[in-house]
Amino acid sequence: MVNRTRETQLKFRVNEEEKNFIDIKMKEANISNREAYLRKMAIDGAIITSNFEETKKLIFELNKIGTNINQIAHIANSNADIGTEDIQELKEMMKQIWQLQRSGLLEKHSI
Repeated sequence: MVNRTRETQLKFRVNEEEKNFIDIKMKEANISNREAYLRKMAIDGAIITSNFEETKKLIFELNKIGTNINQIAHIANSNADIGTEDIQELKEMMKQIWQLQRSGLLEKHSI
């Protein structure tokens, strides 16, 4: 028997479509050894999941801020005073965006 450094064998099953997909991914990675590819993916590979709800909330808040900035710019261009209430409202919305962003980042990176 060949002297192996890896004695433990793992087995799993895939269907034909999954096998073809693995073969495609191996070609994209320029790896011809399936065992090496699967071992590398099992140890170092990452599964990425996306939660678009946080992104939608962030986009909604950004749109609100953009609307307010346009209104404030319109007021400023008409030589009217920009009130502290307008500025405070912008600050509040920015705070909300940062909170949304932080919560989304914490969810994605929490263990």
